[in-house]
Parts: sequence; structure tokens; C-alpha cells
Amino acid sequence: MPVDPAALLERGRGAFSARQWSDAYRLLTKAGEQVPLDPDDLERLATAAHLTGESESSTARWSEAHQAFIERGATGRAALCAFWLARALLLQGQRAPAAGWMARAHDLLDANEECVEQGYLLLPQALERLFAGDAAGSYDMFTRAGDLADRFGDRDLLALTRHNRGRVLIRMGKVDEGMQLLDAAMVAIDADEVSPLAAGDVYCSVIEGCLEVFDLRRAREWTESLDRWCESQPDLVPYRGQCRVRRAEMLQLLGAWPEAIEAARQQCVLPTRSSPRATTGDAFYRCAEIHRLRGELAEADEAYRDANRLGRQPQPGLALLRLSQGRPAAAGAAIRTAVETVRAPAVRPAVLAAYVDIMIAVGDLAAARSGAEELAAIAGRLRAPMLEAAAATARGAVLLAEGSAQAALPLLAEARTGWQNLDASYDAARVRLLLAAACRDLGNGEAAEVEIDAARWTFEQLGARPDLARAQELARTLEAGTAHPLSAREVQVLRLIAAGHTNRQVAVDLGISERTVERHVSNIFDKLGLSSRSAATAYAYEHRLV
Repeated sequence: MPVDPAALLERGRGAFSARQWSDAYRLLTKAGEQVPLDPDDLERLATAAHLTGESESSTARWSEAHQAFIERGATGRAALCAFWLARALLLQGQRAPAAGWMARAHDLLDANEECVEQGYLLLPQALERLFAGDAAGSYDMFTRAGDLADRFGDRDLLALTRHNRGRVLIRMGKVDEGMQLLDAAMVAIDADEVSPLAAGDVYCSVIEGCLEVFDLRRAREWTESLDRWCESQPDLVPYRGQCRVRRAEMLQLLGAWPEAIEAARQQCVLPTRSSPRATTGDAFYRCAEIHRLRGELAEADEAYRDANRLGRQPQPGLALLRLSQGRPAAAGAAIRTAVETVRAPAVRPAVLAAYVDIMIAVGDLAAARSGAEELAAIAGRLRAPMLEAAAATARGAVLLAEGSAQAALPLLAEARTGWQNLDASYDAARVRLLLAAACRDLGNGEAAEVEIDAARWTFEQLGARPDLARAQELARTLEAGTAHPLSAREVQVLRLIAAGHTNRQVAVDLGISERTVERHVSNIFDKLGLSSRSAATAYAYEHRLV
């Protein structure tokens, strides 16, 4: 027995108001099979289709709603349907059809009569200016759109313009002003003043903006808010992928590795139909990172490859994996290429931090120092606690490798405190090992033992097997008293010899004369009872001095 279409419509509209998107899509679709839907119901159906991941159905319904509004004479509403249709097509990677629909939307509006729809059509133009390098022009255009939102009381447009203005200000170096606008946009989302179509976009953009400037406190808070928002709409499909990946990133930083890898795996195994490939690539990269840190090197290698297949740059993690696999030459080549090619502000600091670690490991201290200086400059510009901790770690590690344990000590202590304040237990433990090495070199064995004990406990809790092995090795050298009779400078020279450097190269790297290097090499051979550079290299690796 056929169901009354009027009853279906009523139930469909009710499900839409209750944000029960699957029910709304099913009921409105059934009603539309029996009677023509009016433009408002076609808009509802298009929205429900988008939010349940029915992309093709969504674009078809937006097109129908667009035509229905034209027939009604509501050109402004028709233009707005064209805007949302163009946006849906862009998300599907169909740039040419999207441009055609945006052109149609412009044709419908009277250029001499201001309306709120003109504000929506300014948004893609403003983004184009931003991508072309005209940040000031982009900001002015977003401001014009925001003025129209204020004038006509359109809360969706107001939220969209606020977060975009904030992102532009951040690009212009006005971080504090930009973050205030991002917060203002999110307050409207949390107050449920914005439709789900706009809210999802704002959520993802704001979190991305927070991570761009490494504001982890805000990123964590808004990620948790996005998680709650998604959970309140169980059949919501878009944005779940971004939510999983951001959640995994936050959980990894906080040391909840099992929960982090589970969140990332959900996206790897069950990517939503509307998730961009890049989102799933990010999820594979996150899995790879945790596998690497836990010493699951084969699994990490495969996950990095999966990330790369989906368009996610696998660096710097893959270079660090090569180092963990005992392939320093491959690690050095990979990270040098990454430093030359990866310029994205959100990724550059991680690349630099890895570059410092790898260059120290291969004995190129001049390169390590250069990377640490660039990282410190970025941290000074953005004043983000995470970057400040990373920069202090890098500078301290370089000084320690150069034999300046006394100068490294305060920087490493600052880094440890910084990571602890961020609840980043793994990073804090890594710095503790550097502090232990510095204390050992300065003859403070008791302080070194305390740092090693704390680091070892953290690595055991996390399951960070490679770092735990390093902590245990450092503890053994400490228990044995002086693990080797070499001075800090002689250790530096030995590391460079083990990396295959000639005496001339060692002199350049350390900024000393070649005659001084020859004297250090002679002392190393005498103290260790060795007679060749190959034997010295074997000793360095055997005693984990590289």
C-alpha cells in the first residue's frame, strides 16, 4: 500500500530538523518518487545526500533545486544552490564543471543590487587571490563578504568569512589576530548557530589553521569538539575522516599510542566515500609513525608506502625509518631532499627536526647546526610552545654533539619542560636521554641516572622499543663508569671518521685545523689501542657512539 507522500514529506522534514540525515534522505527521496518536491525540499534532500556521502545524488538534487528556484523567480536562492553545487563538485575534484556553475551563479545576480548571495560568491574569488599570493587582496574580499553577512544576518556566511579572514591573517604573520577570528567562528559553531554544511568546513579549516601555527591547545580543544559534533550525528559521513586523523595526531602526541593507531586505522580500513584521498594518506602516515616508534619497522615501511600512494609525502618519517634500519646513507639522502623540497609551513618544522637528528647521526654537524638555526628562527617568529620545545631540543642536541655539554644543558632543560607542559611524554623522554648524556659528559653521574630512569619508564609505558634500547645502553655505559677514555671532542672526531669523512672534511665540519684533527685521530688510536680508521669505525658502532 503506497504511503501518503504528504506524510513522507512531513516525516522527512522532521528527520532533517533532527539531523537524522539518513532518515531524511530516505524519506525525502521516497516522497520525491511520488510527487514533485518543492525547491525547499530539494535543498533539504541535496543537503542530506551530501551529509550521508551520496555525492552524485547531492549534485543532482542541487541542480534540480537550482532550476526550481529559477522557475519560481527566486534568482538569489538559485544562485546559492549553484554555489553549493560548485563546492560539491570541487570536493569531487571536478574543477571545470564547478567553475561553470559558479559562472552561472554570477550571471543570475544583478551586479548593481547587493544581496547576501553575492557574499557567498566572493568566497572562491578571495581564495583564488590568496593562492595567487595576494593575501591583502584576499583579506579585503573576505571582509566585503563578511559585511554582507552582517547586513543580511546570514550566520553561515559570517562563520565562513570569519575563519577565512583568520587563516589569511595567519598567513600574513598576524597570528594573534588570526587566532581570535578562528575562535569567534568556532563559538558560533559550538552555539549551534551554523548549518552543518558550513559547520563542517569551518571545523576542518580551524583545526588546520591551529596546526599550521602549532597551537596544540586550540587544536586539541577543537578536535575534541569536532569529535562530539560528529558523534551527535551518527550517520554523518563527511568530516569523519578528518576527525579520525586529527584525533590520532593528538593522541599520539599525548602518548596514547594504541588509541591513536586505532583511530588512524579506522580511516585506513573504512575511508568514507566523501573523504579526500589525502585524508586517508594522512591516516596511513600516522600509522607508519607509530609503527616506527614502536620498532615495527616492516609495518612502518609498508604504511609509509601506502601514504605515498595516496599522495601524502612520506617524509620526514621515512628518512627516520631508514636511520632506524641502520641505513644512515639512505636516511641522509632522503632528508636532504626533503629539506630542499618541502616548504609547507605546517610540515617544514618536522622536516627540520628530523634533519638535525639525522645529520648528527651521520656526522655532518655543520648541516645539523644550520637546520637547528632555521627551526629556531621559525619558533621565534610563531612563538608556539611546541616549536619552541622542538627548537631548544635541536639546538641542545647539536651543542652536545659538538662537545659543548655545558652549553647544551640549559637548552635541553628548557626543552624538557616545554614538552612536559604540552603533555608530550615521548618527546620529553627523548630529551631526558640527551640531558643524561650531557650530565654524564660533565661528570654528574647521579643526575644522568635520574634522567635515564625517567626516560626508560616512559619508553616502557609507550612500547617505544628502539628508544628503550638506547636508554638501556646509556645506562650500561653509566654503570660501567667511563665507557671509553675519549674526550667529547675526540668522540666528535670519531663519529665523523665512522661516517667516512677524511681529515680535511672533519676539519671543515668542526671548524678546526687539519693538523688538530690529525692529533685527535692519533690520540683516539692510542687511547683505544687501534691502528686503522676501519677499526675505529667498528669501535664507534659497537659502543653506540654514532
